[in-house]
Amino acid sequence: MERTVKPRPAVLRALGNQDPPAELLIDGVVFKRDEVFKHDSWAATALYRGKEFDAVCKMNRSQSIYGFPMKWLGRFLANREAFAYSTLAGIEGIAPGCNKIARNGRILPNVVAHQFVPGHPLGNNEEVNEDFFPGLLQILKAVHKKGFAYVDLHKRENILVGDDAKPYLIDFQISYYSAPDRIFRVPFSRTLLRLLQNSDLYHLTKHVKRHRPEQVEELGLTKFASQPWWIRAHRKVAVPFRQTRRRLLTLIGVRGKSGRSATEVFAEHAFRCENEQGENTQKAA
Repeated sequence: MERTVKPRPAVLRALGNQDPPAELLIDGVVFKRDEVFKHDSWAATALYRGKEFDAVCKMNRSQSIYGFPMKWLGRFLANREAFAYSTLAGIEGIAPGCNKIARNGRILPNVVAHQFVPGHPLGNNEEVNEDFFPGLLQILKAVHKKGFAYVDLHKRENILVGDDAKPYLIDFQISYYSAPDRIFRVPFSRTLLRLLQNSDLYHLTKHVKRHRPEQVEELGLTKFASQPWWIRAHRKVAVPFRQTRRRLLTLIGVRGKSGRSATEVFAEHAFRCENEQGENTQKAA
């Protein structure tokens, strides 16, 4: 049984002791906060209701770390994600991005937003229709064609199953971009891009193997089924780092004994959805 945990201290929250604003002006229209999806060290993400559409706003870090200013990081992350939504505009399966986000007449440079997609994160053992992964592969190919690698596809919570049963990709915070124009290209950027794009396909293949294994060969993903050497190398560093981080968060009482984010007082929306789905399944049984 998980021990009692406490809320994150201000230094481990992107907005410190503040919550996402109750009201924002998005592209000149008033939006009101409906639900906070998550609030971790990197960003606070919330759903805002508008007259014409709803929007998901991500407020990147502005809270300092023991006096060291971090607003620069929030601005950087917001700008690069806004650039991704702008560059990828028009691709089916990627929500249209919003432009100016303001509060009390002041533009918020650390905030990025996109139109809300009704749906839910891909469940652990969810059954999806036969068109879901072919559609997701097409989205990924279109993203790659624009010079991007998604990078974060190993997380199921970044893959949405829309209410229309179609796939959607969200959260381009750590995506990688390599400009096609050689004038702006840094050395080895295209090599890194190809490496990361192949990693995207490897992670997609893992999801296909789990949910629709018969489609791996059909979608031409067989060659991406084996874990690439660079992912194995990355795990040598990433896994110990993640374990140390979990131990630290458990030690200070923010997470339960397992150290997983689902044990926090305010768990991420994707985990809350999954818990609700599990509870509903048990009730139905």
